[in-house]
Amino acid sequence: MKKLKNFVESTTFQNSILIVIVINSIIMGLQTSRTIMDAIGTVLNVLDYICLGIFVIELLLKIIAYGLRFFTDGWNWFDLIVVVCSLISGLAFLKVLRVFRIFRVFRTLKALKGIRAFRLVSRLDKLRLVFEAIRKSIPGISWSGALLLIIYYIFALIGTTLFGIAFPDWFGSIGKSMYTLFQVMTLESWSMGISRPVMEIYSWAWIYFVPFVLLSSFVIMNVVVGIVVNSISEVQLELSKEKEERRKQKESGEKADISKEEQIKEQLSALRERIDELEKLL
Repeated sequence: MKKLKNFVESTTFQNSILIVIVINSIIMGLQTSRTIMDAIGTVLNVLDYICLGIFVIELLLKIIAYGLRFFTDGWNWFDLIVVVCSLISGLAFLKVLRVFRIFRVFRTLKALKGIRAFRLVSRLDKLRLVFEAIRKSIPGISWSGALLLIIYYIFALIGTTLFGIAFPDWFGSIGKSMYTLFQVMTLESWSMGISRPVMEIYSWAWIYFVPFVLLSSFVIMNVVVGIVVNSISEVQLELSKEKEERRKQKESGEKADISKEEQIKEQLSALRERIDELEKLL
């Protein structure tokens, strides 16, 4: 089991899986073209099934290597769900689920990050920076999203009550009001397309729209941007510390090599002195 675990965690294995994922992603893109499918559709389908088979084998090897500990890792659950969805995506209505195999790239990148000997990690610092920043900012963004949802609901309730009768297509229900507010938040034709027509009947409607735009489009969005920027700063600091540790390890290794060379030289010089003394005695 230990040998199998070392194998699935090895650089070669992780590199091979990453290559298969990239190839599979390209194949899936080619399969969306009718012209290409008419020409080499059979070949692409076979290659797609081969890639899926490799993913299944990889998953089985990890389950055998880790045992029950396999299910304690959230990324392993992600792997399992993606592969299972890929296996049942042969059905017409589930075929679209195959696209989720592309997200396995992030799983492989995470695994590669833990392999110190893998040189590509240092070259992927920029990609790691973006990915880790997004991952670390998810909790903060989730709470911001919850706050935004509360704001949406409050304003949708107010909008439905005030404007629902006059504008049933925009504010006829809570769902319609929230969709209208989403358009307002994106600032896409919200003034001439929504607020001004409402203000022609309700001249005071600006009191409703302006605070919502300020809260949703400026305050909340700036909070989200601030969370992401803060996460990027934290990840940059972590990457800098990792680089500094690698540099120190390299320097300590070089110093250790130099000290070993000095010890060998001292032993050789002592040996030569001993040989000279023996020659004099003889």
